[in-house]
Amino acid sequence: MRVLIVGSGGREHCLAWKLARSPRIDQIYVAPGNGGTAWEGKPGQLASSENVAIEATDMSGLVAFARNSGIDLTVVGPEAPLVEGMVDVFAAAGLRVFGPTRAAAQLEGSKAFAKRFMLEHGIPTGRAEILDRYSAALDCLRQMGAPIVVKASGLAAGKGVMVCATLDEAEQALRTTMVERAFGDAGNEVLIEEKLDGQEASLLAFCDGHTVVPMVPAQDHKAVYDGDRGPNTGGMGCYAPARLMTPELIAQVMREVLQPTVDGMRALGTPYVGVLYAGLMITDQGPRVLEFNCRFGDPEAQVILPLLQTDLVNVIEACVEGRLPHVGVRWQDASAACVVLASGGYPGRYERGRTVVGLQEAAGLDNVFAFHAGTGREGKRVVTSGGRVLGITAVGPTLACVLERAYAAVERVHFEGIHYRRDIGAKGLAADPGNG
Repeated sequence: MRVLIVGSGGREHCLAWKLARSPRIDQIYVAPGNGGTAWEGKPGQLASSENVAIEATDMSGLVAFARNSGIDLTVVGPEAPLVEGMVDVFAAAGLRVFGPTRAAAQLEGSKAFAKRFMLEHGIPTGRAEILDRYSAALDCLRQMGAPIVVKASGLAAGKGVMVCATLDEAEQALRTTMVERAFGDAGNEVLIEEKLDGQEASLLAFCDGHTVVPMVPAQDHKAVYDGDRGPNTGGMGCYAPARLMTPELIAQVMREVLQPTVDGMRALGTPYVGVLYAGLMITDQGPRVLEFNCRFGDPEAQVILPLLQTDLVNVIEACVEGRLPHVGVRWQDASAACVVLASGGYPGRYERGRTVVGLQEAAGLDNVFAFHAGTGREGKRVVTSGGRVLGITAVGPTLACVLERAYAAVERVHFEGIHYRRDIGAKGLAADPGNG
């Protein structure tokens, strides 16, 4: 098989890394890819991967490439092309593609749509008001008081959710979103939402339009600084499985959130096929949905996919062909952790073109993988090209073991301005000290 992966982040590197290990795949292309997504394969062991200079939003260019290159399957990584309808375009061209349609991807593309959908279908979530005028939103803020959450309804690269401890912070967040237009059209509509208390966790699932099969639960770290301080990012690190997500809680989320969502989308005439990601707050009253995503998370993919035992291409094909119940999805009894290395200044302004050193030394450690995100190549040098530069992932028998291994690898990597959190997985260790 020849597979095309659309995207350029750490998630896409991880997808290429995982798919390349399938005996069914001969060649992978990543469009546009990054500094880590091209390599020579080993016949019978590892498929070759090649970057293609086509942007992830260039639908006509990608369709033409898929046709001309004999692509058997396209996997769309990021949310933007899914929300813009890439799956619809590929399907109309007679090309096999993995991901939700434009209509189904509204669950991520519009937080307003998702909130209304959850309320209509009895899916547990926080109380919120949906507003499209700044003056009305400001009045709502002042009525509800703080602490409060201000959310841009549209896509904002993980940065459009602002948890505000005071009314002044909330009013500034609203101005940033609706007046200063920091997130562009994503801020045309906002949600003013109650702040929920508890720990966050993510439960992702494979979906074929009817059936939902959960993945191992993960816990992401959104804030840029240790102790969950500072502005939200696309994710500074992650670990799996998240110990607070017990088997009983996973069953509850499947019963109350994921299956009703897939059933509800099918009832609307927009069957959900692909990866459905539920971002959850585990409150004293039970799990509440904070958001839906319509694809693998980044960096969640970097800790979930290394634990998947079943051939990923078999799972993807079963989703696309509507036969997910007939594929046994199996997972390693192990842990994984990912520490994101970011450019100084991220999620604000940051410098590009910094030389990255130490990657071979880091990847030389047992069961450690360096997934590239914001990187490029200048000759033989790997250089920074984005806010989140690398995800250093380790796999092993316990969370304590993989955290030690991941941070040992992190210490071997350097570039000017490097920033990373030093407390990834700390909540997991605190919740289950016996996991050491």
